[in-house]
Amino acid sequence: MNQPTPQPASSQDGTAKTPETADAAVEAALPQARKTIPGWAVIGTFLIVLFWFVAYAQAFLMPVSLAILLFFVFIPIRRFLEKRGIGATISATLITAGMIVVVVVLGYLASGPVSQIMADVPNISDRLQERAQEIRSQFRKLEEVAEQIDEATNVDSAEEGAGDRPATGLPRTDGVVASPIEDAQQRIINEPGATATVTTTTTTDAAGEAEQAQEITVQVNNSDRPSTMGRALALGPAAFGQVIFTLVLLFFMISSGDLLYLKIVQSFDKLSEKRRAYEALRAIEASLSTYLGAITIINAGLGLCVGIAMWIWGMPSPLLFGLAAFVLNFIPYIGAIGGTVIAAVVALFVFDDLLTPVLVAATYLGLTSIEGQLITPYFVSRRLQLNTVVVFLTVAMWAWLWSVIGMIVAVPMLVVLRVLAEHIPGLEKFGNFLAGDIPAEMQDTDEQEARSLARSRGSMSDDEIRAASGRAPRA
Repeated sequence: MNQPTPQPASSQDGTAKTPETADAAVEAALPQARKTIPGWAVIGTFLIVLFWFVAYAQAFLMPVSLAILLFFVFIPIRRFLEKRGIGATISATLITAGMIVVVVVLGYLASGPVSQIMADVPNISDRLQERAQEIRSQFRKLEEVAEQIDEATNVDSAEEGAGDRPATGLPRTDGVVASPIEDAQQRIINEPGATATVTTTTTTDAAGEAEQAQEITVQVNNSDRPSTMGRALALGPAAFGQVIFTLVLLFFMISSGDLLYLKIVQSFDKLSEKRRAYEALRAIEASLSTYLGAITIINAGLGLCVGIAMWIWGMPSPLLFGLAAFVLNFIPYIGAIGGTVIAAVVALFVFDDLLTPVLVAATYLGLTSIEGQLITPYFVSRRLQLNTVVVFLTVAMWAWLWSVIGMIVAVPMLVVLRVLAEHIPGLEKFGNFLAGDIPAEMQDTDEQEARSLARSRGSMSDDEIRAASGRAPRA
């Protein structure tokens, strides 16, 4: 019996569809599918992996990032010394030695006040407790009024539950006071190394019935826990190693001269791309050196003013306050707020009244406000102004990733990103978003002139206005 020969399927246009044409159609559709569907998924996965890597490798990336930023800052100084006949290696040695001298001097200036504070820790602790009691007594009247209001509103519920509640124990989240056994269990759970000892005492009452009483003692072993000072000292070697790594990498980068620039430029093929890459590198160099140089000088002046102001107010260790203001002011917004809070808290425990701490905090905040609103905008180029919201979010993000060092390097990295966006085709709008200058008012001059003409000659339709302004009417 003859089998019928299978006929190739026909498409909608009547042409026969063979397996070869079907495979060709599938292969032609695959690139379009790759462009539309997995693009955002790949980008999202890349960002997640990137953030994880940056957080995981912070011990390596932090000194590398600092060295790169300092390289762009000091490369103009190397070129200046090179024009005077000083080689790149000698220039790198002078710059690195200068950085070491600055770090040593700052550490020496801070060592005296810090050592004095560490020696006076017991007296400071006693003073803090006394001052806390004094402040609490000043607000005791408010507490008494609040207690009277609470007693007046909750007298019924207190009377109903007074007989059923035990005399000791901690309050639970449901409002019922926990028993001693529950209290001990909770402390053992929350305190690693805690042990409980139960002592049972049997007594006989007048009727001859035996009664048992339990005494529970919870002991917490803190010998295995490192103290705050111990944790700080443990971080010392790691921080010292990162500083040495940063300085050594900075030395090699500066001593290499323009070799890094040359290698980056040679990695591009077209002459226009090489020119654009070189211009971007020089723009990053100029922007970072201008920004960090101006900010460093301004912060040094602010630290001097803060130290003098704290000395006038009679605050302890005014030199330490000046150094703290110098360092904290590298962190936008958060640094000024943190310094103000520190000054207010210290003044609160130094002075007996409450007005003086407020004035001390207002002085610190006033100096930082003058610096941030008047001095910095005047000396820092408008071209380096950044979007305030973007700066705050960037500082918060890098603080989450790299803690204090992240907050310090956040703005310089944002400056680098903005410069790169200005020199990479397709990222101009992103660079404009990062900019902090006020954009020009969005207006259409031709259309406004046409509307003025309409007001002078009578009513005109929108299409007539567009026609008068040289634009095509709307469809």
